[in-house]
Amino acid sequence: MSNTSIYRISFVNQDKVYEVFAKQVYEADLYGFIVVEELVFGTQSELLIDPAEERLKTEFEAVTRTFIPMHAIIRIDEVEKPGISKIHPVNGAATNNVSPFTRPSSNNKKRD
Repeated sequence: MSNTSIYRISFVNQDKVYEVFAKQVYEADLYGFIVVEELVFGTQSELLIDPAEERLKTEFEAVTRTFIPMHAIIRIDEVEKPGISKIHPVNGAATNNVSPFTRPSSNNKKRD
């Protein structure tokens, strides 16, 4: 195991759960905020591109330090190695634009 720690930070941002990996996490001097520095991206193979991770990568591209409100933090875990950064809905549903097919009612038709 290496000397550098990697942290997985899960937090809520605009009705979505962000899961990012970083090398530095600490309490900010700014009251009620957590500082996340040295975000880690691109741990997967360069042949396969994950659109969710690419979206996070471009969103935090020029960011050297981000301040996350303490009340938005879900959890912070120290992990052995970074994984794939993700964005998913708060309610855990895969997508918000999927609706079930309507089912015919059994009361409408009578079988002989």
